[in-house]
Amino acid sequence: MASAKPCALCFLLIYISPMALALDDPQIASSLLPPTKPTFHSPRSVPSEGYYSPLSNGGSMLTIVDGTFPAGQGEPLNIIISANSDQAVLVDQETDGGLRNYWLSFDYAGECLGQHAGSQQAANLGDGNGVLNETDEIRYDYNDAQLGTCTETIEGGGHFRYWTQNGPKANSGAIFMASSYELPLTDGHDIVSNGYNLGRDWIIGNITQTNIPTLNLTNSSTYSGTTSYGGYTYSTSVKYVSGLLQNTSVGINHNLTVMTSSSNATDGLVAVLEVKITEKPANSADFLIPFLGWQLPPLLLLLFATILPFIYL
Repeated sequence: MASAKPCALCFLLIYISPMALALDDPQIASSLLPPTKPTFHSPRSVPSEGYYSPLSNGGSMLTIVDGTFPAGQGEPLNIIISANSDQAVLVDQETDGGLRNYWLSFDYAGECLGQHAGSQQAANLGDGNGVLNETDEIRYDYNDAQLGTCTETIEGGGHFRYWTQNGPKANSGAIFMASSYELPLTDGHDIVSNGYNLGRDWIIGNITQTNIPTLNLTNSSTYSGTTSYGGYTYSTSVKYVSGLLQNTSVGINHNLTVMTSSSNATDGLVAVLEVKITEKPANSADFLIPFLGWQLPPLLLLLFATILPFIYL
């Protein structure tokens, strides 16, 4: 059995090394992906607010959640990244200062090993795309961009789902986020008391390095802050707006446990973020995130899990 160890190790290194090198080369990495069909969108049109209100075209500022009691409850879309932000920030990628790199700058990252742990939710942003499932779920990474979201999955914490407003009737490119703060996995990931408002404000607090006074916010509250990751620096201006969400507990998921004596389940405020890139690396390729495990496809993760035990035979 002693010879099995070097053989398995050699196989693992032979298999992984070209893959790792390929992933470091954007051109080779793109060639490893399956071909995608071209998508066509109407020309982008950004209103002065930086987004279109979903309410003006049959959409909703609440997500659609299956299996609620009573039926039909949803969760608030309580953060919007304005389409008046730098266009690079609105691209759903880590490279070139994109959306995922921005989230990493305030300690939020993709799910643990790329595996979704939770229910899917849907939303209608009133853009002509109708009801769509969430693009992804992003979790607080406990200051560990590589594996911290695994901790959040187990211990609970801040997280959000998101959608992009890019349909033919309202193609702003704005990002709509449903944020909250959840209990540990052992408690079923229920939402903490006042968890929708707090989940929103802890994200804003991370961005601005400020303690946000949730119970004292109004539609004239503004904040700003600077964050950095991967050689990119972002300047974010935050404005709380009313009129998109109702100040209510009616129709809100987990409302009986989330509402408090001093606040409804949602306070009716949406944090609108305008994000600008103020500093970038001379060569963005030099700042690719070294850990790519959470981006690997499930088949490759399964292969690792199958091969690794043989190394110790």
